[in-house]
Amino acid sequence: MEPQLLHRVADSVATVTVHHPAKRNAMTAAMWRALPELLDALAADPGVRALVLTGEGATFCAGADISTLRESAEEAQQLAVRAEEALAAFPKPTLAAVRGHCVGGGVQLAAACDLRFAGRSALFGVTPAKLGVVYAASATRRLVALTGPSTAKYLLFSGELIDASRALRTGLVDEVLPEGELDERVSRFTRVLASRSLLTQAAAKEFADGRTDRDAHWAAQARGSGDTAEGVAAFLERRQPRFGWTAATPG
Repeated sequence: MEPQLLHRVADSVATVTVHHPAKRNAMTAAMWRALPELLDALAADPGVRALVLTGEGATFCAGADISTLRESAEEAQQLAVRAEEALAAFPKPTLAAVRGHCVGGGVQLAAACDLRFAGRSALFGVTPAKLGVVYAASATRRLVALTGPSTAKYLLFSGELIDASRALRTGLVDEVLPEGELDERVSRFTRVLASRSLLTQAAAKEFADGRTDRDAHWAAQARGSGDTAEGVAAFLERRQPRFGWTAATPG
């Protein structure tokens, strides 16, 4: 099978899988180009309420396919940044499910997700210093926001790998699971995400990411959505809420 991004939707959760096992799921130029378009389609699908990004088999993503850097390192980085920004801007909750190596562009993708769950044997590294590449400014700032400047510098200056327990301590990942339990935990947690108010999640995502120009927009959405009334009614009636707001809801 050619290197590609696979995807499926089940139980309101989209799963995007980086599939290039011959090179530990390294991202080719075509894969970087394909990701924003795929994300646009999944964002527009009202049946999708959360997204999981993962890698085929025992590896998350070993970064960019180095052979693409022979052609134009600058162009390859621009493709990666566009994909990273599209993932960060995805309007619904996103979660990276990481097993094995998550290196270079793999960290760039994982960091662009809202949350990161990892298997206990996962390894993380940011390796541009090994290649003489200036890591993208957007990716550097996102890494610093997650881990703080000291850990970001450690990773960027050295290119050394860190294990999942250290990634958890530094904020690079949110949960570390025993081997064999990652998929079940991700499945259970994303079902929880899919059951919650997308209105709450979408507004919280923008606020948490630092956007300051949409307060009035989200206040208007809340007034017109009916989600609050439904949530309160469901709580009082001891039933699961049926939240109706979507990004296409007028307001």
